[in-house]
Amino acid sequence: MAIPLKEKINVLNQRLKKMKDEKRYFYLKSIDGASGERVTIDGREMIMFASYNYLGLITHPKIKKAAIEAIEKYGTGAAGVRLLAGTTKIHEKLEAKIAKFKGAEDAITYSSGYVTNLAVITTLCQRGDLVVIDKLDHASIIDGCLLSGAHHKSFLHNNMESLERILTNSGSYVNKLIIVDAVYSMDGDVANLPEISRLAKKYNAKMMVDEAHSIGVLGKTGHGIEEHFGLKGAVDIHMGTLSKTIPSIGGYIAGDKDLINYLKHNSRPFIFSASLPPVAAATAVACLEVIEDEPERIANLQKNIKQFKDGLSSMGFNTMNSTTSIVPILVGEEEDTLKLCKMVN
Repeated sequence: MAIPLKEKINVLNQRLKKMKDEKRYFYLKSIDGASGERVTIDGREMIMFASYNYLGLITHPKIKKAAIEAIEKYGTGAAGVRLLAGTTKIHEKLEAKIAKFKGAEDAITYSSGYVTNLAVITTLCQRGDLVVIDKLDHASIIDGCLLSGAHHKSFLHNNMESLERILTNSGSYVNKLIIVDAVYSMDGDVANLPEISRLAKKYNAKMMVDEAHSIGVLGKTGHGIEEHFGLKGAVDIHMGTLSKTIPSIGGYIAGDKDLINYLKHNSRPFIFSASLPPVAAATAVACLEVIEDEPERIANLQKNIKQFKDGLSSMGFNTMNSTTSIVPILVGEEEDTLKLCKMVN
C-alpha cells in the first residue's frame, strides 16, 4: 500500500531529529578548506580518514595550475551538450588520455560516476539480456540494472562457484554482461579478475569492471586491476570515476572504438546532459599525468595502507579482507559502533 508523500517525509525527518538529539548524526559535516590529511570541521582540526584523496592530489600545484589555466581559457562551464556545442579540445584530450591510460581504443566521459553506470547499462542492456552482478556491487550498478529492464542476477560476493552456477544456466540469453567492482567500496577487497575473466570467456559473456576505487591504488603504477593481476586486455568495458583518486568530477567508459561511438550516439545521459566543465576536464588530464609522472605516490600509499592495517590489527580491530585504501573496521554490536563513531568525531 502506498504511503502518502508527506507522511514518508515526516517519518524520515523524525528519525533524523532523534539521531541529532542523541548525538548520533554524523553526516553533512562542513569542511573549511581543502580536504587534505588534516581538515578543519566546526573549528576543530581533525585527521581525515574518510575522503577519496588517496594520492593527495587535491592540492597538487601542477593540477591547480591546470585548473586555473583552463578557467582563463574556457571560462567556468560548458556551453551545451557534447553532440552540439559542448565539446572542446580539452574534452577530446581527456578522453584520449583516459583511453591511453586504460590501454583502450577510445573513451567517453559523463557528468558523474553514478550517471556513467546508469548510462552504459541502460544503453547496452534491454529486456531479454542477462546482467550478472556481484552482491556487493555499487548502488549505481544495481540501479542501472533495474532501469534497463534486463534480467539481472546477483552472485555471492567474490564467490566464483556462485557466479558459475548462474552462467551455467544462461544459455538462452543472447547478450550476457558480468559487472563487478574492481575494489569494493565498503569491504575494500579486490575482485577475482583472473577467474571472472576465465568464466566470461567460457560462457561467452562480456565483462565490465567499475574501477572507481582502483585507479591510482591497484597496480605498481596505479593503472588499475588489469595491471594488478598482469592481465592486460581482460576487461571489455572499463568504467571509472574522475572524482576519487582523480580529484575532479565525472565518470568515464573506456573500450573499443565501436563501443564508444555507440554510446556517444545512443546513451541518453550523454546526449541530454551538459558536458563536463572544461576546468573539470583539464583537472582530470593533469591528474592522470601526475599519476604517471610520480609513481612514488602509489608506493607511498601502499606503505600507508600496510601501516594503518597493521596498527589496527595490533589493537585488536577486525579489518576484514581489505588489501586496499578502503579499510573497514568491523566493530560488531550497533551500540559499540555508535560509541566508536562518537569518539572519532
